Amino acid sequence: MRTKRFAVIGAGSFGYYVAKALYEGKNEVVAIDRNKDRVQAIEPHCTSAIMEDVTNIDTLKKLGLDEMDAVIVSTGTNIKPSILICFHLSRLGIKHIIVKAEDEDHGEILKQLGATEVIRPGMDMAHRLAMRLKFPNIMEFLPLEEDYTLAQLDPPPSFVGKKLFELDLRKRYEVNIIAVKEKDPERFVIVPRADFKIKESDTLIILGKNTDLNDIKELK
Repeated sequence: MRTKRFAVIGAGSFGYYVAKALYEGKNEVVAIDRNKDRVQAIEPHCTSAIMEDVTNIDTLKKLGLDEMDAVIVSTGTNIKPSILICFHLSRLGIKHIIVKAEDEDHGEILKQLGATEVIRPGMDMAHRLAMRLKFPNIMEFLPLEEDYTLAQLDPPPSFVGKKLFELDLRKRYEVNIIAVKEKDPERFVIVPRADFKIKESDTLIILGKNTDLNDIKELK
């Protein structure tokens, strides 16, 4: 399995921890910021740290970001740089652009400019907390070893239309689907039966080793 490559633009608090977590996950990470202190702080926690102002498209072109699996943009509360960077990345043909938005309007603008994913950390964390309080988190009752993860994944195309017993994931990949979130009708299926048929709109909750889960993510 090839090593994934990511660029993180903006090494403030959020960008710093995203870059660090990706790097600790054995990925190649390029961190970019125009602030010297931030670049020096993130340097030990990424593959390379670059001090550049990337609101200029010519500067972005030189960085080879088109080779990245994703570019994450987190440039602080001033929304203008993130808008410019998102626009330029889209013009450069970057396929996966993830941008941190400050509010709903900012997020909508980013989507119109080519962001493939918009995140709002405060709102996302609030939603996760509310869901954890509403539905007791299985992680509280399932202590995991360091190499194991409970992951939430969209089904690979090769899974769609197949029943669980046909996929035989435990034998083939040593992972277990412990729940499925269905959209239509909206419901949460705990420990789905062997004859459960996976739909494209489903979200799979899978337990397994990190390496095995990465193999699932790579499937077509």
